[in-house]
Amino acid sequence: MATGSNPVFNGKNFRAQTTGGGYPQGGLAQGAPETMSAQQLQDLYNGPAASPADTGRMSFDDVIVKTLACLGMILVGAAIPAFIVPQFTVPLMIVGVIGGLVLGLVNAFKREPVPALILAYAGLEGLFLGGLTMILEAQFPNIALQAILGTLSVFGVTLLLFRSGKVRATPKAMKFFMIAVGGYAVFSLINMGLMIFGGVSDPWGLRGMDIPGTSIPFGVAIGLFAIGLAAFSLIIDFTSISVGVRNGAPRRYSWTAAFGLTVTLVWLYVEILRLLAILRGND
Repeated sequence: MATGSNPVFNGKNFRAQTTGGGYPQGGLAQGAPETMSAQQLQDLYNGPAASPADTGRMSFDDVIVKTLACLGMILVGAAIPAFIVPQFTVPLMIVGVIGGLVLGLVNAFKREPVPALILAYAGLEGLFLGGLTMILEAQFPNIALQAILGTLSVFGVTLLLFRSGKVRATPKAMKFFMIAVGGYAVFSLINMGLMIFGGVSDPWGLRGMDIPGTSIPFGVAIGLFAIGLAAFSLIIDFTSISVGVRNGAPRRYSWTAAFGLTVTLVWLYVEILRLLAILRGND
């Protein structure tokens, strides 16, 4: 989701700077000879087309590699509270939450990506996710595996829907998404405040309370809604990446795209993990 507001991914900057053939305005690239022999022209014509790597442009492979690097850092961070120093799980979770929030905002507002900061964000998120997962795993065995499979399933289905063209981040859908995310953020802040100051006794706050007239917790409906928002956020990420690749964004911005995907996947995993915990706790 972090790529959506970056002007690099809207295509305007690069359409204005390039013409057909990928050369800067004015024709041949700087430094190229003004005249070429017939043989040289023929050799250029017969040669292989320049790849994104040759031209320094972002490619889908670049984004995949960088995203895997971020996910790897999450796993490294998660292993610390889960396996290396489990006695410090709660302090490490606090460090991860605060540090991840700070670096998340820093990376989101930087116009130029800094790989070290993006990987540091991923590592801090790993501290939080590892601690949270192990706490819930102790209460609900195998919940971690279920959450991972759920996250991969939503990601796979969303990617297939995007590639099929059946789901797109249209302007109308984006307006609804922004309103829905704003409403969900307000609810989450209110719920957190009630939990901190003892306004509700349930460990999940308002999420743990039953919907009137049913035995279904509010958290189930809210969790499904949040997972839907996270899935649409993936659509936004996929759209931004496609636009960036199509319009020749510089390769360094594949880090920005990877950061956006990582943020969304972390959000999706947390929502699925929380939904599973509420469902299993209500059995």
